[in-house]
Amino acid sequence: MNNEANKKIKVLLEMRPALEGFAGIPQEVRLLFRGLRKIESVDVEGMLQTSHRRLARGTSDAGFFWKKISTARRYNRFSNVIISMAEKPYRNILDIVIDYFHKRAEAISLQISMSSGFGKIKLTRFESKSFEDFTWRTLFSKTLPASDFALVAPANHRICSVPWHTLHTVGLSTLNWRTTPKYPKLDTKGFDIFIGQTPYPARVNPNTAFVIRYHDAIPIFMPHTIPDKSLHQATHFNALMSNVKSGAWFACVSEATRQDLLRLFPEAADRAVTIHNMVSNHYFKEQSAVDRIPGIIRARLHEGDTSKGVDVNPKFFTLREKENFYKRALGGKDFKYLLIVSTVEPRKNHTRLLAAWEVLKADVDPDLKLVIVGGLGWDYASTLKGFGSWIDRGELFMLNAVPAPDLRVLYRHAVATVCPSLGEGFDFSGVESMASGGITVASDIPVHREVYEDAAEYFDPYATSSLVKALKKVLYEPNALQEQERLRERGEAISSRYLPEKILPQWEQFLQRVSC
Repeated sequence: MNNEANKKIKVLLEMRPALEGFAGIPQEVRLLFRGLRKIESVDVEGMLQTSHRRLARGTSDAGFFWKKISTARRYNRFSNVIISMAEKPYRNILDIVIDYFHKRAEAISLQISMSSGFGKIKLTRFESKSFEDFTWRTLFSKTLPASDFALVAPANHRICSVPWHTLHTVGLSTLNWRTTPKYPKLDTKGFDIFIGQTPYPARVNPNTAFVIRYHDAIPIFMPHTIPDKSLHQATHFNALMSNVKSGAWFACVSEATRQDLLRLFPEAADRAVTIHNMVSNHYFKEQSAVDRIPGIIRARLHEGDTSKGVDVNPKFFTLREKENFYKRALGGKDFKYLLIVSTVEPRKNHTRLLAAWEVLKADVDPDLKLVIVGGLGWDYASTLKGFGSWIDRGELFMLNAVPAPDLRVLYRHAVATVCPSLGEGFDFSGVESMASGGITVASDIPVHREVYEDAAEYFDPYATSSLVKALKKVLYEPNALQEQERLRERGEAISSRYLPEKILPQWEQFLQRVSC
């Protein structure tokens, strides 16, 4: 009885988003893995899978054919897994033949799983011992502090060689002869819980509880704002419908997201809970020097998208001309700026902020700058066109790949961080600003009201005048200093709700519930 009571819950967590950018879902995945590693009652492994690239196989419990492989060959397997994330590893003729028949068998297995449910995608092992540099720098370093290296880098993983996009394609193909999609099954034997990110295009073993970390329903309710609109919407909706039908549990990042889920599938109500995102330990109040801001901006200027010929910086004939330009633009004693931290894409509403900022510069504060932190997403051409003339004048700065310690300084010294989005699942930037001692001004949408409560000043995201009014209230009216102090005080209290020590007990309780 004691052994059973002390048995840890074995969790397999999808890590695919962690291979991608700095913020949003990739950040949340890293923080969740770290958090689960800290829960004593949980034994967590990650599942390595890419969106489009087929990964090399790791090792299996049954060994290689009729015997266990040697230590050297085992290390070689793991090394080839790493290589396969970037390119095809070297293979001899025997490897090619084996891989050919493996692919054929895998294709047949997927067909069987669609028609009868018996076929399964085998998961192989990746042991991180001796490969900690890879796991740390590839999966975790963009979000976690170096002090977490020993906690997360040695953790083992399972490998799903079949790409995530292939699973979606296989499931959608079944709609040719079915009214509802049927997705392949992952062999999750030995795990009590599998946690997939966003709607996941697969099924799991009957003895494994299926949990979806549900971030938002944007592809359903705002499909005009997403990339690859038709495919993105179809993959999201059909995988979500399959997850609900499979009896999956849903851990939603906000109550607003949970309500969107239940609008679509009311039958999931008893299996859907709200567990907010955790905020990284990188964000806290510190007495940093405002003099650091010009150096951070200069070092983190966005390079644009060279693959598409998109340049977001002024053109210079000489290095001296370039240095003199930035010295003038960044050299003022009182460098005042509004800050937005978000991918540049239509839903994030950069154009509304740009319009309001232009009004403030013309009517109230000509010295106010605008700093934009975030990668280029999709459908950004018209937004960049609006930025262009201001970038050329040294009034607007686009930054990218800003590490958390530098971002903390930017949050702290901005006159305000603006979160103008038209739709969100959680929105880290406002909470990160609050945790760093900054001021948050946010669009009046349900999720912001839920997550930020009274620690932000709100505005109508469709009205430039409303944002101008909110910024004037916080920055320029006679009682602005008192309002700023109130927002900072409330921001410190509200942001503390999303610290790991507050969120992890909710995860532990939830995992114990679904594993029973």
